[in-house]
Amino acid sequence: MAKVTIDGRVIEVPDGITILQAARMIGPEVAPPTMCYHSKLKTSGGYCRTCLVEVTKGSEIDPRPMPKLVASCRTNVMDGMEVGNLSSPKVIEARKSVVEFLLLNHPLDCPICDQAGECHLQDLSYEHGSSKTRTDFERRTFEKISIGEKIQLHMTRCILCYRCVKVAEQITDGRVHGVINRGDHSEISTYIEQAIDNDFSGNMIDVCPVGALTDKTFRFKSRVWFTKPVLAHRNCEKCSGNVNLWFKGDEVLRVTGRKDQWGEVEEFICNTCRYDKKATSDWTVEGPSHVNRHSVISANHYEVFTKPTEFKLNDVKPLAIQEGDKS
Repeated sequence: MAKVTIDGRVIEVPDGITILQAARMIGPEVAPPTMCYHSKLKTSGGYCRTCLVEVTKGSEIDPRPMPKLVASCRTNVMDGMEVGNLSSPKVIEARKSVVEFLLLNHPLDCPICDQAGECHLQDLSYEHGSSKTRTDFERRTFEKISIGEKIQLHMTRCILCYRCVKVAEQITDGRVHGVINRGDHSEISTYIEQAIDNDFSGNMIDVCPVGALTDKTFRFKSRVWFTKPVLAHRNCEKCSGNVNLWFKGDEVLRVTGRKDQWGEVEEFICNTCRYDKKATSDWTVEGPSHVNRHSVISANHYEVFTKPTEFKLNDVKPLAIQEGDKS
């Protein structure tokens, strides 16, 4: 076991884990933000640099600080290590610069983007970004293309986190897309449109932290804060069948994989569950999904119910009233 201090919080963690994993064991108050790292995808992380931290003490054996900020998702802990995240002015300034680079070519189309309200880049720019830009150059643009029957690619919004590529490599039965070209000409592409047709391709949408990959069956149908996400399951031969159903009234607008508190998919689901099972009768509804009260989705979200069998979409109370929160 290694004893690590992060933002003044001390914790003992197993040897060999990363600083990011150790910080998450403490809680979200000290965990660095991530855009490219996904705990269920091997070799992910190290691309976006949003999780940079300052190591002020290397270890008990070698207490010298690390000379530069390091990516917490790729740096292992050592016994006696001391790390600064939000307590480090260097980290705050560096993260602000990283966000500025991510937004350099990212379009300001949040009002029409289906990812609005659950976009990690929106949260990151609000917490660490600047309201102004320092460049007058034109933003990089690409034509929208269909890379699959149900998937629309808006490469203009892409931040090259590589998550969708990792999903195709590790979850699907054959990767037919990837990153082509170099430098600021790099883009996610298939070379041949409509090429992605494997049965787990929809998970590329779930892992995308921005609005670059969108679900054609959900596009422009509703804002997420007007929907009511509920946990549901069904017997599926291809996947676990554990999903989130997004209701608007009595209609299921979309089906997604369940995500943890870090916004990472817990279990990948098949396209049959995602696209072909959108009737309430297809599912066993367990109850409302838990939504963090700081999320915009919680503005119209509900969690009061007694038993799953008695749960009705319209027989609910607002979460804020339930918690006695008058703010």
